Amino acid sequence: MEETLAVRKLDRLGVVLVAGGIAATALMPFIYVKANRIAAGKPMLLMQLLPQPSVIILTVLLLLTAFATLFLTNAVARLVIATLCLAALIVAIGLVSTAATPPGSTVARMTPGGGFWVLFAVIGLVISDALVKIRLAPWMRVAALAAYTALLFISLSSGLLDSLSIMKEFSTRAPQFETEAISHLLLAFGSLAIAIILGLPLGILCFWVPKLRAIVLQGLSLIQTIPSLALFGLLMLPLGYLATHVPLAAAIGIRGIGTAPALIALVLYSLLPIVANTVVGLQGVDPSVRDAAAGMGLTRLQILTGIDMPLAFPVILTGIRIVLVQAIGMVTIAALIGGGGFGIFIFQGLGQTAMDLVLLGAVPTVFFAFSSAVILDAVIDNIRGSAA
Repeated sequence: MEETLAVRKLDRLGVVLVAGGIAATALMPFIYVKANRIAAGKPMLLMQLLPQPSVIILTVLLLLTAFATLFLTNAVARLVIATLCLAALIVAIGLVSTAATPPGSTVARMTPGGGFWVLFAVIGLVISDALVKIRLAPWMRVAALAAYTALLFISLSSGLLDSLSIMKEFSTRAPQFETEAISHLLLAFGSLAIAIILGLPLGILCFWVPKLRAIVLQGLSLIQTIPSLALFGLLMLPLGYLATHVPLAAAIGIRGIGTAPALIALVLYSLLPIVANTVVGLQGVDPSVRDAAAGMGLTRLQILTGIDMPLAFPVILTGIRIVLVQAIGMVTIAALIGGGGFGIFIFQGLGQTAMDLVLLGAVPTVFFAFSSAVILDAVIDNIRGSAA
């Protein structure tokens, strides 16, 4: 029978996480009370907020989470305690920010401090570690992501977090936020779709023609070494020239700045992982399987579509996962050349020294990248499990 308590040996990850949580609680501000959106603000430690009931409950759950992380080997118990602690953390930051906001004030801002974000990350890692140890089936991991997303959505829609500065920034920019979110996702998924359309045939061709393989992969590797801003700049001149001298190009939206250079740059960056993983996936197919298929009279195209691609698909999908996560992050840079996306808020916030505006762009970017990685990982594991 498995022991629930493992006193003799502490969990190493638990020691690191608990140490980080203690440091965040004792040394880092839990919240900043600001007179306005750009003021430095007054830092408040979690211990300074202890008279509030929500903070007392949070402190108790933090201690329970620390105990569970250090001593409990039962992953389900860890998961339950850490989830309750995460919910208490969200409730506490909402109630604390509401209590700290002066009545009737429209300019005061309550910003989560470093202590809140470190605790959020630590609890998130405890939850992730517990989910890994439970060894959920692929689609159960997606269900877990949906459950935690629902918890966040309920917190946001309930008005609990409305006093936080990031939510006030959102409330004044809701229509623009929706527009930029659509632009961000269209750029990320659009560049991925184009990269797949171009990269898969190119990868197959590289697999069939070894001499071409080295040239193509070296060329695509060279593109990866070019910084994103430099690549945007290199594309602006030829696309601007094209828009000026070819009316059709300008009519369909090709310009030196805007979506066109951003989309082309993202596609160029996305090609290497897809082409390389296609080649690696096809190389991993047992040659004897191809020989047996050829002996049965199958054509090269039939072998490719019926044997090679299905067997290589998990490896190819791994490359697609890399590309999607990379693209979601890189679209933020496209805002500098008018490409839109969440980067608009990040760079506006940096220019105005308004960190809450930066968070308005950064937080959803991280969320979409993380969610995409979890979902595609589940798809890959499910395919591999089915193949096994």
